[in-house]
Amino acid sequence: MPLPMTARSQAATPLQVLAPSAVKVWRKRQSAAVEKWLAANGFTGKAGELAALPGGKGGIGQVVAVVDAPDDPMAYASIAARVPVGAYRLLDKLSPDHATAAAIGWSQAAYRFTRYKAAKTKPASLVWPDGADRALVEATVEANFLARDLINTPASDMGPAELAAAAQALAKQHGAKIKVIVGDDLLKQNWPMVHAVGRASSRPPRLIDMVWGPANAPKITLVGKGVCFDTGGLDLKPAGGMLLMKKDMGGAAHVLALASMIMATKLKLRLRVLVPAVENSVSGDAFRPLDVLQTRKGITVEIGNTDAEGRLILGDALHEAAGEKPALIIDCATLTGAARVALGPELPAVFVNDDGLANELLRQGEAQHDPLWRLPLWRSYRRFLDSKVADMNNVGGDFGGAITAALFLEEFVPSTVPWIHMDMMAWNNSERPGQPVGAAAQGLRAFYALTKQRIEV
Repeated sequence: MPLPMTARSQAATPLQVLAPSAVKVWRKRQSAAVEKWLAANGFTGKAGELAALPGGKGGIGQVVAVVDAPDDPMAYASIAARVPVGAYRLLDKLSPDHATAAAIGWSQAAYRFTRYKAAKTKPASLVWPDGADRALVEATVEANFLARDLINTPASDMGPAELAAAAQALAKQHGAKIKVIVGDDLLKQNWPMVHAVGRASSRPPRLIDMVWGPANAPKITLVGKGVCFDTGGLDLKPAGGMLLMKKDMGGAAHVLALASMIMATKLKLRLRVLVPAVENSVSGDAFRPLDVLQTRKGITVEIGNTDAEGRLILGDALHEAAGEKPALIIDCATLTGAARVALGPELPAVFVNDDGLANELLRQGEAQHDPLWRLPLWRSYRRFLDSKVADMNNVGGDFGGAITAALFLEEFVPSTVPWIHMDMMAWNNSERPGQPVGAAAQGLRAFYALTKQRIEV
């Protein structure tokens, strides 16, 4: 999908972006006719307001938009989603960071999922703001679109094989190495939990393993939950709970998107991406409640609920990731409803095993207007995962579900390895300007900025 950015053109409609505090001064400089027009259209100068001013020949002469945070990409996405189709140019020169944010946000608003149905509207275009980092804009927007496309695609066309094909296409694009372990070969190569979760499906499970960058560079490993559809298994979900389960591979989509950003901008690191790709289905071969599974780590897990399958496949992948002792592991997963109950759909929960790393991540989230919220690895709750017949259970009872899920994952990551776990929604439930109902890319800019900072220190 091409970016809605264009070369400089005097024919483009001028766009004046103002902070609320600047509106009063700006209005004083306008003619009486413009002031009368603004008043007649109820323009008060509050954040979020937008007004189209008439031109001399009956068209739009200028658009004025009021935004709270001129460095927030979504402020420009909101503008782009509301202006008439056409080309626009910013009147004011922005700082390089603000110009980059404007181009990112404007471009994100152009996203349309058109695999099955043509778009009804075309996006408005923006003249490239002076000073914008075009390479970063393109990498960010392409990654955002990749994540959305993968998540929006229904499971009929996005099973484990198709997810692996998307990873292979990305690897080919950037010259990365990739291998895919399929079906019963997972047992032969010691991926027992990935195999157990995916074996009931007619579409065999897979382990996707992609590597990019020089071996002697700082090692960063991304792990993504790739449950392409989750019925809940034998602990079957109700119809309402199953409706959006095509998005249960949202974690995989996010790590592939983050990998795309890292490779496109050629960060100086050695990247590894691990994605266990499965479909949690119901058949005579499905794993059962109270089964005991072996793990890649060698410990045993009793199954308290087959609908807590994402943590199982992530456990095998995290153990493999930690074996190389990378400088950082980031895992992304649509893991628990408990995180959504606690924080809602727009604010992903993060769990971090290092306070300094957590503070750094939250600072980047705030700076990038890509919000995250830390929840605790409250280790007293580890007892909720105790099992009488195995080393641990995969569920922890009725309380603190996001925390106990994170504590389960922590069992597979040594405390000496810096680790971040993101539990996210990956979906917009309601329509907002620049953020349509459907797949949502969350945390990408925050994680990219964190990764870039850590390797450049």
